[in-house]
Amino acid sequence: MSEYYNKLAESLRSRFADSIDECFVSVGEVNLVVKKQNLIEVCTALRDEAEFAFEEMIDLCGVDYSEYADGDWDGERFAVTYQLLSVKNNHRLRVRVFADGEPPQVASVVNVWNSANWFEREAFDLYGIIFDGHPDLRRILTDYGFVGHPFRKDFPLCGNVEMRYDEDKKRVIYQPVSIETRVNTPRIIRDDHRYADGMQEEESSNA
Repeated sequence: MSEYYNKLAESLRSRFADSIDECFVSVGEVNLVVKKQNLIEVCTALRDEAEFAFEEMIDLCGVDYSEYADGDWDGERFAVTYQLLSVKNNHRLRVRVFADGEPPQVASVVNVWNSANWFEREAFDLYGIIFDGHPDLRRILTDYGFVGHPFRKDFPLCGNVEMRYDEDKKRVIYQPVSIETRVNTPRIIRDDHRYADGMQEEESSNA
């Protein structure tokens, strides 16, 4: 299977050479990092061209790299990751695009894969990533009075506001949180060898 995916990675590099930043195989999966301005063009080709035929987008999520690599990450803070599946060719692909600016922005892929609709709303809600061209970009998990984006690394664990029912006003009101910010400190820290082989494979692929 690894040889198959190495060949798929070579095909992707050849086809999208000027539209991507890198393509590598890691932990048995092909990873394609697409330039932001080429996202829709690449995604459309990945869906429509028979060699790839990624007709399904099965997952989409935001990523906050602000504390990645012990805080030594010097790239863009936010990224969006897409998990693609080709039923016809029986292969998978992870696509990633970095979002710059504040708020971070990337193009919506709803017109490529309709399944991206609620996933993009979730990434907007939790990370504050704006998806240009989305038909109905609004919060989906938090309520309309929620302040901030709870999956950002700098979001306080206790939140920014709290909600309660006010007996005098006879309605729900929002107010600043009344508890102190807490910090979780792990009691046990141990080396985790489960991903060591995958990390070495990725490093050798990028060499």
